[in-house]
Amino acid sequence: MADFTDDLIGLADHIGLERFALVGLSIGGLIGQDLAVRAPERLAALVLADTAAKVGTAESWNARIDAVRKGGLAAIADPVMERWFTPAFHAERPDDLAGWRNALLRQPADGYIATCQALSQADLTAAIGAITVPTLAVAGDGDLSTPPDLVRAMAQRIPGAGFALIEGCGHIPPVEQPARLLALVTGHLEKHGRG
Repeated sequence: MADFTDDLIGLADHIGLERFALVGLSIGGLIGQDLAVRAPERLAALVLADTAAKVGTAESWNARIDAVRKGGLAAIADPVMERWFTPAFHAERPDDLAGWRNALLRQPADGYIATCQALSQADLTAAIGAITVPTLAVAGDGDLSTPPDLVRAMAQRIPGAGFALIEGCGHIPPVEQPARLLALVTGHLEKHGRG
């Protein structure tokens, strides 16, 4: 995970962002947590969406890695879509669902596997109690990848962090409930500054 965080710092340095607000979704939220622990002076505010200090288990990630190695991303695409999007999204927005499934299938398998390996080892549970950046944690009420109780438990470990639940939403709020997510992010950034 530290490599991803180092890449983010390198990108921010390259474009001249000394201090900024960060919205991290899923693995982006783990990167955000790591950045907030390692370089809090870089962050004005942090939103952690559908993420946790530890996501899944080494066994679950290794099973996913094995499936991708044997059958490519097609072997996991349908189960991932089930975890990412609510049944209502599946029923009411089949074209959008097909687009997101296709986007997953177009990812390089080696990169996906490497990301799963990083996630299998990432555990920031002991570290996030040191986060001092104003933080809001957000969870979709139908998220099967990082269920609301897991996200709430992360928020409770971060001093002063808020928590918001987005109804009718799975793992990807900017797709299923963009207006609600935007309202939460905007409110948090207006309160704590934009960097």
